[in-house]
Amino acid sequence: MTYCIALNLRDGMVFLSDTRTNAGMDNFSRAKKLHHWQVPDERCIVIQSAGNLGVTQAVVSELNEAIDRGDTNAETMLNTPTLFSAAQLVGRTMQQVQQTYGPGLSARNEDSGATLVMGGRRKEGRPRLFQIYAAGNFIEAHDDAPFFQIGEHKYGKPILDRVITPETSLQDGVICALLSMDSTLRSNLSVGMPLDLMVIRKDTYCVGETRRIEPMDEAFMEMSMAWSTALRDAFTQIRL
Repeated sequence: MTYCIALNLRDGMVFLSDTRTNAGMDNFSRAKKLHHWQVPDERCIVIQSAGNLGVTQAVVSELNEAIDRGDTNAETMLNTPTLFSAAQLVGRTMQQVQQTYGPGLSARNEDSGATLVMGGRRKEGRPRLFQIYAAGNFIEAHDDAPFFQIGEHKYGKPILDRVITPETSLQDGVICALLSMDSTLRSNLSVGMPLDLMVIRKDTYCVGETRRIEPMDEAFMEMSMAWSTALRDAFTQIRL
């Protein structure tokens, strides 16, 4: 399984994903689930993935193959006129991959389910965030719910619900995403480090920060311990 978080804030966008994959309790591995495409000073688009790893990797590979073919008449992640049309392109690619591999997986009683989060910004367009389903359809984040989670989302959702609004600062958004991930890491063995973090800052069209957080990352460990202490202290002060 996996856990991915994406925030669309006034000050920018935050994307955080784990890297754990598993094909059974004794077969854990790592796989990158955070990918991006950018054209300098024109666009930056990020995709996160959860679900069947073969399906999600095939979708990303198909999107990259379309770029590598160099067909100037073909729509790709580098030339779509809007973020909405990029979401449509990803949705169509998901449909094609599901049609190719879905029946074979079903015949072997294996799940082809997969979910993607796609977000970013392009010049003369506003930042947008979409969640794309296995059928190729999608929904868009809005001010009342400016974030998406995919994968094992239930453990890390409470803090996002309580803290995140469109006006949340970018720094606070990063901290909240990391604490949401920390809660999930503590409660679910199918989610694991290292973590991949990407930030797109306001009024830019490139990744402003990218970071791989390893299991013994000192700053993450300090933040995790501080959060645990704060929760314990708050608990001791509650009275009925």
